[in-house]
Amino acid sequence: MAESKLGYAVKVVKNASMDKFLKEVKKASKRSGRNPAFVVKDMVHCMRKFGAGYYDYNIFKFYELTDEQRDTYLTRFRSKKLIAQYNDESYSHIFDNKNEMNEVFKDYIGRKYIDMDTATREDIEKFYEEHDTFFCKIKTGECGHGAEVLKKEAFGSAEGFYNYVKQKDFGTIEEQIVNHPDLAKVYPYSVNCMRMITLIGDDGEPHLLLAVQKFGRNGRIVDNYGVHGPVDLETGVFLYPAHPGDTQDHRLVTKHPNTGYPLIGFQVPYFKEAKEMVLKAAMVVPQMRYIGWDVAVTPTGPVIIEGNNYCAHDFWQLPGQTPGGIGIMPTLLKIVPSFNYR
Repeated sequence: MAESKLGYAVKVVKNASMDKFLKEVKKASKRSGRNPAFVVKDMVHCMRKFGAGYYDYNIFKFYELTDEQRDTYLTRFRSKKLIAQYNDESYSHIFDNKNEMNEVFKDYIGRKYIDMDTATREDIEKFYEEHDTFFCKIKTGECGHGAEVLKKEAFGSAEGFYNYVKQKDFGTIEEQIVNHPDLAKVYPYSVNCMRMITLIGDDGEPHLLLAVQKFGRNGRIVDNYGVHGPVDLETGVFLYPAHPGDTQDHRLVTKHPNTGYPLIGFQVPYFKEAKEMVLKAAMVVPQMRYIGWDVAVTPTGPVIIEGNNYCAHDFWQLPGQTPGGIGIMPTLLKIVPSFNYR
């Protein structure tokens, strides 16, 4: 087994960009005060023993942790194994396609929308007449790429709106979600979502593994690459100083960088209802046991924006938000002791 892990590690390093690898070595060497030869050896050790990529090594500050602490992290390759073991790929299309996602989870999305693959010109123009603000997504985009917020007032007519959205080739046009007032006070320009990660356990029951509250910043209309931090799974209270978005940036903030609103202790509104909602949603497609839900909280309650069958493993185990340098693995293994991650 050790030889196969080493072979895999060598293959990863060989296929990786050597420039990127050496950049991470140089970065870790500077941060840790260790010479580059030591860092290379330690990176390979972490790859073999813990499935950690060279980005993981810097993101999680593995150069500051013991092997016992390192073993508590859901690293890059462990994350891939988790997805492979607990998500049936033949059902992944439901989450990959925005239109299909909206249809399957229509009881949870809390907003009107139109599927641009099936909508007629009449449907699109009628939708334009009925709403003032629209959130438009490309069909298979991630992290808000290609999304636009459109205002009715920017178009002279339903015809002008129709021509624009067809030219942009959007996959879905949705009624714009409105933040709960408490969330809007922190940052008003994006829908400030929670990433709520559910995992159907070996007991057959859905569990909430983690919840991270995100806020946009710098005028962006989506909350990706904003500030974020874990919230308490029982109360919904923001627990730690917020991370600034780039997982390689280890600076932490206690107030929103644009509005100055205090973050630690912030109470996510309707958290209990949001938790109940995602636990129910997790059982709609039980073949996909491990899902990251983007949940918005409106003035009247929580709604699901989308579900992600590939959950980024890094942003919810960051330095400053992991007391004692302990990652998510101990919590995860209580839910799925069957996880074969070695």
